[in-house]
Amino acid sequence: MQSREWMDRIVIDPKRHGGEPCIKGTRIPVSIIIGTIADGDTPEILLRAYPSLSPEDLQAALKYAAEAVRENLLLPLGE
Repeated sequence: MQSREWMDRIVIDPKRHGGEPCIKGTRIPVSIIIGTIADGDTPEILLRAYPSLSPEDLQAALKYAAEAVRENLLLPLGE
């Protein structure tokens, strides 16, 4: 997947999930995909749990998240 091809798969619609980024044609938020992977689930588990997703959708969610972090300077909170 090219660097910006995720734009074809991720949509932000204020009428869905309060404008949270979702996979196009679904109501599955990118945050659910990223959070589930961060919790240790494999792509195979996600694809079984959400049969409307494709491997390309998962890759698009990861690329979207990477770009979102890259575009926003995130600083760790002090202890």
